[in-house]
Amino acid sequence: MARGDAPRDSYHLVGISFFILGLGTLLPWNFFITAIPYFQARLVGASNSTTRILGTNHTGPEDAFNFNNWVTLLSQLPLLLFTLLNSFLYQCIPETVRILGSLLAILLLFALTAALVKVDMSPGPFFSITMASVCFINSFSAVLQGSLFGQLGTMPSTYSTLFLSGQGLAGIFAALAMLLSMASGVDAQTSALGYFITPCVGILMSIMCYLSLPHLKFARYYLANKPSQAQAQELETKAELLQSDENGIPNSPQKVALTLDLDLEKEPESEPDEPQKSGKPSVFVVFQKIWLTALCLVLVFTVTLSVFPAITAMVTSSTSPGKWSHFFNPICCFLLFNIMDWLGRSLTSYFLWPDEDSRLLPLLVCLRFLFVPLFMLCHVPQRSRLPTLFPQDAYFITFMLLFAISNGYLVSLTMCLAPRQVLPHEREVAGALMTFFLALGLSCGASLSFLFKALL
Repeated sequence: MARGDAPRDSYHLVGISFFILGLGTLLPWNFFITAIPYFQARLVGASNSTTRILGTNHTGPEDAFNFNNWVTLLSQLPLLLFTLLNSFLYQCIPETVRILGSLLAILLLFALTAALVKVDMSPGPFFSITMASVCFINSFSAVLQGSLFGQLGTMPSTYSTLFLSGQGLAGIFAALAMLLSMASGVDAQTSALGYFITPCVGILMSIMCYLSLPHLKFARYYLANKPSQAQAQELETKAELLQSDENGIPNSPQKVALTLDLDLEKEPESEPDEPQKSGKPSVFVVFQKIWLTALCLVLVFTVTLSVFPAITAMVTSSTSPGKWSHFFNPICCFLLFNIMDWLGRSLTSYFLWPDEDSRLLPLLVCLRFLFVPLFMLCHVPQRSRLPTLFPQDAYFITFMLLFAISNGYLVSLTMCLAPRQVLPHEREVAGALMTFFLALGLSCGASLSFLFKALL
């Protein structure tokens, strides 16, 4: 909450800046996975022709590079790595260097990706360069996101919500950019170039927003605070930051406040052998309290990343070639997923069910494993092992609706429940543990995607 002597945020410039910075942190991941058809076209040796059209699927035996699997895995492993290394890294490198350096590196790497649209090269070198870019971009994105989260610890909680709202729109923004590129009517190469220039503009705007913060009186007031002055706001900020995931879609600030109020009213009773509030919380004791919720979070992301986008991006329309079949995957896979995922997270603004004491949550999480065979049995062309049991487009759309909304709701639910299962002084440790298990789930799902694709 803002202090009484704080200056006003004139024209909401600081809020707008953090919203754009939030958008910029997750643009790289979303723009890469949404453009999977473009990369697959390049990897089958397509030249500068119509086969490079964004949104056209190239699947089957010729997809020897397993691009969609590798791009998912190499996007999530850096998140897991930097989650483990963040304390060491953040103490050794100044905050400004981490943020500006990461933004500039991401901008340069995305500029390279855009430039490669105009460069003809064989599939092997193109794959190697692209995978290296994916790995480095997501490494810098992990550093950037963690550093900005640290800055938000000194700001009023409203700015955490704005930052997370920007992250939440990144996936929808990428899907809409894909659709606009496809519908622009220009040649395929120009369409792809325009698509990849879009995140470059977004990152450049993020850089300008960050550089403007020291010149805004409101931002200077909070960002110049000493760490000890900022610690009073850490609990509120961390509770809100925990509402983001790999798509970064936030929970509502009203629900976060309600959760914190309920935590204070319903404080778990400490066990006789449990460390009291004085002293450093035990990681093992905290883990014992939240292990089931953490496991649920791991399983939710394991299921999601095992098929999205590795399998779902391969599904094509069963209708005859035309405009609908051309736009089918960008709309029904990427745009639909991001919208329904956001809606699923919004549901926790109105109710939290089941609660932290219910055994129904693990059951609901385990039921999501049914989506793996359901998507694998949809209309994926040139499969070699499994039959196609759900050829109609309506099946895939229905599965995606349930898949996305359940992902959003269960992720947000587990993140809301974890702080309620521990004592107030243990919430910071619980937050760190849940962040680690979030990254672990993403990496496990990305790894499993190789197996599921091989079974098709």
